[in-house]
Amino acid sequence: MTMNAPSSRPPLIELRGVTKIYGRGQASMQALRGIDLRIEQGDFVAVMGPSGSGKSTCMNILGCLDSPTAGEYLFEGVEVGALSRDKRALLRRNYLGFVFQGFNLLNRTSALENVELPLIYRGTPASERHEQAYKALEAVGLEAWASHTPGELSGGQQQRVAIARAIVTHPRVLLADEPTGNLDSARSVEIMELLQHFNQELGITVMMVTHEPDMAVYAKRCVHFRDGLVEKDLANGGVV
Repeated sequence: MTMNAPSSRPPLIELRGVTKIYGRGQASMQALRGIDLRIEQGDFVAVMGPSGSGKSTCMNILGCLDSPTAGEYLFEGVEVGALSRDKRALLRRNYLGFVFQGFNLLNRTSALENVELPLIYRGTPASERHEQAYKALEAVGLEAWASHTPGELSGGQQQRVAIARAIVTHPRVLLADEPTGNLDSARSVEIMELLQHFNQELGITVMMVTHEPDMAVYAKRCVHFRDGLVEKDLANGGVV
């Protein structure tokens, strides 16, 4: 899949009038009511809002895990909805990384093997796979724990492994869903500093759902959702 941007260089991500309706008739529920959103390369956006505001639906659409009912989702100017299922899978595999609140690690495999998983799906040869996964663990400060299983790691260490797994493919965008939700304050700060580092030093664009204002201040922007709409879009981590 070619993602060459024209000379005018569109935003990395753009949502135009995106709506999402679940169900039909009287049982239908409109999760998004016409979202317009632009995300530039290198941005760090915290997405906030009460339960049911549409933030998770928006993230699922950005991650190609769901599709809009109406409107457009463009990635580097390419209309994602016009891509085939296989090409959307390639977009997800080659351009996006995912971090979840629950870590989503395989319990019986080592940290290194967990980080290798996206490379296995890509068909990366074993020797190259091991090297890249080890470098990703080094980037999150866990190379000494490469052979440890998740059960032998703290919650903060498990989330670091999850972040290593997300960045091992060198994604353009990191989508993080409540990445500090299961961590104490000290470990939460460590994870946020790590995400901030990858954003500032490697230029990875970060989209992060959080309900914690003290975590949102690490972002460059804070987008507030309410009732399926963008209520506020504040610069410099504004969270009020």
